Amino acid sequence: MKASVTKGGASRGAPAYDRVRTTRFLLPGQTDHCLLANAKSIGNVMRNSAKISYTNGDGAEVNAELYSDEGYALMSKLWIKVTAQQRRQYEISWLGVPTIQFPEDVVLLQELIWRLRPDVIVECGIAHGGSLLLYATICEVIGHGKIVGVDVEIRKYNRVAIQAHPLADRIKLIEGSSIDPDTVAQVEAHCRGAGRVLVLLDSNHSRDHVAQELEAYSRLVTPGSYLVAMDGAQALVHDIPAGKPEWKNDNPLAAIHDFVGRREDFEIDQHFNRLGATSNIDGFLYRKPIQALVGELLPAS
Repeated sequence: MKASVTKGGASRGAPAYDRVRTTRFLLPGQTDHCLLANAKSIGNVMRNSAKISYTNGDGAEVNAELYSDEGYALMSKLWIKVTAQQRRQYEISWLGVPTIQFPEDVVLLQELIWRLRPDVIVECGIAHGGSLLLYATICEVIGHGKIVGVDVEIRKYNRVAIQAHPLADRIKLIEGSSIDPDTVAQVEAHCRGAGRVLVLLDSNHSRDHVAQELEAYSRLVTPGSYLVAMDGAQALVHDIPAGKPEWKNDNPLAAIHDFVGRREDFEIDQHFNRLGATSNIDGFLYRKPIQALVGELLPAS
């Protein structure tokens, strides 16, 4: 891919990211809103006009006003691709333990937890445990909440590190497949009686697995809370050198869109994708309050 930036009529073009192609990450037939220009922002940047131009993998040239909403969205896509290729998300830790998350996503998850103040946070897929400690830290500051961590294999050294942590009292660990009925039943037992439950899905990122998780855990999410399906950006990075071609269709984003397409009680909240550079594209699924659902079903007066 070739990219160039033009400012004040002069072009300063140079090949960049030459092994990375840009691609739409939505499913066939859906509109890629990130490629639509926002007319009002175009007018705001004319005084300091700059354009980004690149040639995608199909040989088509795409141009955007760099300082427009469109340009921001396109640059965000490229940032996600390059960051994934460089594996920078693996360098982020919380209190010394890796989280394997983009820093932007860490901040926005903090916003969500602070706002919700949930009784229980469920995370499927804990890896090293950094995210569990992040959530436990926020709950400690709030003075309320426990975290249930689920993983098909909790390695001994990870378990020891989590259980030795000063915030371990807020964390419950469950070893088993997140879609196994016995595992789901154990998680449900920890959620019983909770007034507000937040669920985060970050385990196996295949379309089928995420689809099963969404069905299994959606009923645990209380109205007014969220079901967060993470790493939808897998669909966007299928064509980077370190990616896999099958990710183009086999990814969490496909499962997310299938799920919200048939569920009237959940909707995508783009507020938590507003920074653009995110691994959790379309992943924040808000469960509507009962009264909102009733209002949607009532005929207009």
